[in-house]
Amino acid sequence: MKHQPGTFRIVEQLQKYGEDIGAGQLRYHQKRVLVSKEFTFDAAHHLHAYEGKCKNLHGHTYKVVFGISGTPDQVGITVDFGQIKDIWKTKIEPYLDHQYLNETLPPMNTTAENMVVWLYEQMALALSSQAAFQQQAMRTEFVRLYETPTSYAEVRREWMEDE
Repeated sequence: MKHQPGTFRIVEQLQKYGEDIGAGQLRYHQKRVLVSKEFTFDAAHHLHAYEGKCKNLHGHTYKVVFGISGTPDQVGITVDFGQIKDIWKTKIEPYLDHQYLNETLPPMNTTAENMVVWLYEQMALALSSQAAFQQQAMRTEFVRLYETPTSYAEVRREWMEDE
């Protein structure tokens, strides 16, 4: 008997793959879906050619949010959150976390506006370099970089491709 939503009951038997649900039922659709993952890092920097407090060496606890889209695979997963974390840990975070950004990033003023484009480029490059991601038409849709809890810079795929 099918369970009626909104009523309380204790599950008596877990759904079993191959008995209660088949391989052809795992992917519900083939629509593009956006998956987001966020990370934090602590770093120091200072700004050049700027008159204000940020011209002095200081630090932030940054938060970055990646929005990645693609079509679900045969089991209904667009991108495993662990795969995004692996890209972050191996390709991006080493340049940022507990670093002096003026040394570890390419030559630029380390503004949130410059850094968010670099972050977008790094994620897009990582996604385009793996065949599994290409099969699912995976792409970076947006990156949002918070410099403080209430201040962020954002870049979107359509802006990057328009240029």
